[in-house]
Amino acid sequence: MDPHIKALRDTQPACFWLDQPERPAATTSLEEDEEADLVIVGGGFTGLWAALQAKEADPSRDVVLLEADRVAEGASGRNGGFADPSLTHGLANGVAHFPEEIEAIHALGHQNYRDFLSSIERHGVDARAEETGILDVSMAEYQISDAREYASLLERFGEKPRFLERDQIRAELDSPTYLAGVFRPKASILDPARLAWGLLAAIRKLGVRVYEGTALVGLSRRGAQMEVRTPRGRVRAPRCVLATNAFRSPLGKMRRATVPIWDYVLMTEPLSEDMLGALGWRNRQGIGEDTNQFHYYRLTRDNRILWGGYDAIYHYGSRISPSHQQRPVSFEGLSRRFFDTFPQLEGLRFSHSWGGPIASTTRFCLDVGTAHGGRVSWAVGYTGLGVVASRFGGRIALDLLDCPAASELDLSLIRKRAFPWPPEPLRSFVIGLTQRELARADRNQGRRGLWLGLLDRLGLGFDS
Repeated sequence: MDPHIKALRDTQPACFWLDQPERPAATTSLEEDEEADLVIVGGGFTGLWAALQAKEADPSRDVVLLEADRVAEGASGRNGGFADPSLTHGLANGVAHFPEEIEAIHALGHQNYRDFLSSIERHGVDARAEETGILDVSMAEYQISDAREYASLLERFGEKPRFLERDQIRAELDSPTYLAGVFRPKASILDPARLAWGLLAAIRKLGVRVYEGTALVGLSRRGAQMEVRTPRGRVRAPRCVLATNAFRSPLGKMRRATVPIWDYVLMTEPLSEDMLGALGWRNRQGIGEDTNQFHYYRLTRDNRILWGGYDAIYHYGSRISPSHQQRPVSFEGLSRRFFDTFPQLEGLRFSHSWGGPIASTTRFCLDVGTAHGGRVSWAVGYTGLGVVASRFGGRIALDLLDCPAASELDLSLIRKRAFPWPPEPLRSFVIGLTQRELARADRNQGRRGLWLGLLDRLGLGFDS
C-alpha cells in the first residue's frame, strides 16, 4: 500500500476543531414569535461579531441571533485558524483592486486585528491564539523574484517582513521543496471553533438570545419592521443583519455576490519529539504556498499538523450538501503532496478529514450592502480569509443600519459591490475554465494564459 494511502486508513470523517469534548451543548430552537431591536441571521463569525459589537455599543439593545444548524458548524469552525489582519485577501490583492485607498484599508485592517485580539482577551475567549506570524513559501524558481517584490511591498506598508533565502527558510521549517520565502510577523494561529464558542458565551452573557437549529424560511417587510420567518416562529425587528455567508440568502443580490467553493483539510496525529525535531518548526509559523493551487498548514496546540487547500471544488447550482464534506480523491491528493513536502514524516497518520464551503467573491474579499430601504444589511465573501476580517464585516453591517454617515462607508471596499457571478450554466463553465487555467499556469512557470490575463485586466478572479 502506498504510504500516502496508508496514512489515511484510520482517518475519522469529521472536523477536528468541532470534534472536541468542550463543544457547548446546543441552545434551544425558536418555538414562538418574538420581537427584538435587531435580528441577526447566521451563527458564524460575522453574526457573532455583529452581535457582540451591537451589545458593546448599546447594552440595552435587544438582540436575537438565529442559526440554522449549530454555531461554528459552517466555515467558521472548519477553517485553518489563520488570523490574518488583511481585509482584502492580502496586500497585493488590495493594491490591485483599491490602489487609491489601500493605505487607509491596510491601516483599518491592522487596527481591526489589534481590536480583535483585545476583544477576545477582554471577554475571556480562549481561542488558543499564538502570534506566530506567517511564512509564505516559494517552491519554484519563478516565484523567488515575486517573493522579493512582495517583501518590498510589505516593507513599504510598514509590515517589517523578512525575505528568506533557501537555507534560511529551511532553517525555520525543513522541506526539500522550499527555495525561498517571506515572513510576516503580524498574524496569529488559533482554534477557530473555540473562538466561535467563546464569542457565543460572551454574547449570551451580554443578553443576546441565541436560537440554534432555527433555519430562515422567509424574510419580508411589515411596515417599519422586518419579519424573519422560521419553521416554528417569527422574529420581528426594525433592523436585520444577514450573516449567512456561503449559505443561501433570501436576497438575490447577495446570492449573486458569492459562490460556495469547497475546501478540504487533513489533520495529522500528534507529532513525536523526533518528528518535530526533523522539521525544525520551532517558531510555529503558519505556512502558505505561493502557487495558484496552494496548501496552507500550521501546528495545533498538541503539535498536530493541519494540512489543507489546493482543491477548490464548485458544485453546479452553488449546491451545499453535508455529502460534500468528504471527498476521498481530494484527501488522497492532500496526503500525497504532504509527504512530498515532508518526506521525513513518512509513517505519520492522519486522524481527521473534512471539508467546508468558502464564500468567494470575484474580487476575493468581502461584499457588503443593504436592502429593504436600509433595514437589512449584510457582509459576506471573505474568500477564505475571514477569521479576523469578519469582525470588521460585522461592524460594517451594523454601521450600514445604524450609522449610514460613518466615514468608513465611503471607501470603495464598502461602497462598490463586487462584480456578480454569472448565472448557471455560465457560472460553472467560467469557474471550470478558470480552475483549469490556474493549474496550467502552475505547471507553466506561472505564465498566465489569455483567459487569466483577461480576468486580471477585469479585476476578477477565483480562489479558495
